[in-house]
Amino acid sequence: MQIGRFQDKTEIFYGVIEGNQVLPLDDPFVSLEPRTGKTYSLEELEILAPCQPTKAVCLGLNYRDHAEEFRLPLPEEPLIFLKPSTSVIGPLKPIVYAPWSHRVDYEAELAVVIKKTAHNVREAEADEYTLGYTCANDVTARDLQGKDKQWTRAKSFDTFCPLGPHIETDLDPDNQEIFLYLNGELKQHSSTNRLIFPVATLVAFISRVMTLLPGDVILTGTPSGVGKMKPGDIVEVVIPGIGRLKNQMAAAEDISG
Repeated sequence: MQIGRFQDKTEIFYGVIEGNQVLPLDDPFVSLEPRTGKTYSLEELEILAPCQPTKAVCLGLNYRDHAEEFRLPLPEEPLIFLKPSTSVIGPLKPIVYAPWSHRVDYEAELAVVIKKTAHNVREAEADEYTLGYTCANDVTARDLQGKDKQWTRAKSFDTFCPLGPHIETDLDPDNQEIFLYLNGELKQHSSTNRLIFPVATLVAFISRVMTLLPGDVILTGTPSGVGKMKPGDIVEVVIPGIGRLKNQMAAAEDISG
């Protein structure tokens, strides 16, 4: 099942996507039964980020090929960091170049969308707490990441967490190809079977650190091939079992004065 979040002229709502039709939902974190009444065609709706997380919990160095690329040892446990809710944008929304940065990078990732409040979850139960999966781009001001020696500023600028285009509920998260295209050129390609810590491990581990709330997302890490973007570039994260997340980079906002 594909679940999206949409806006028409009067409201913002979740809906089940069936072909070219959208069947509105009251709350996908409570029930996936479409509500009775009006249906929509995709063309008449604006597609928004597929959820509204209170936080995005992200993974550093979670692909074997990414570790090999930088000749780094495999971590003994997941390395986590946060992106704020204000960094989230949806498909086709502009990624704004960080005003203090001279290098902003793309990072294609599989994102896990949490279904219900998760605290001290066991790995065997992780699927019960997962609504589905979507594409993500962990946009990073790489020079600021190196300068600060910690990742908060580099990862947290507004627009630095594109998500979409929708949530796929029926997906094997441990065997999905992932691609990133920059201006149509393939830059990243791997599979989630190369993850150091699989999805169930991540849900359990993170829930023992912080409570995950409905709609929160876990960005599971990026494969090898990360690189820089510039204003005007079009970046696309593709996971065939989910879809294509497309955004364009815009020039930095003027913060002088």
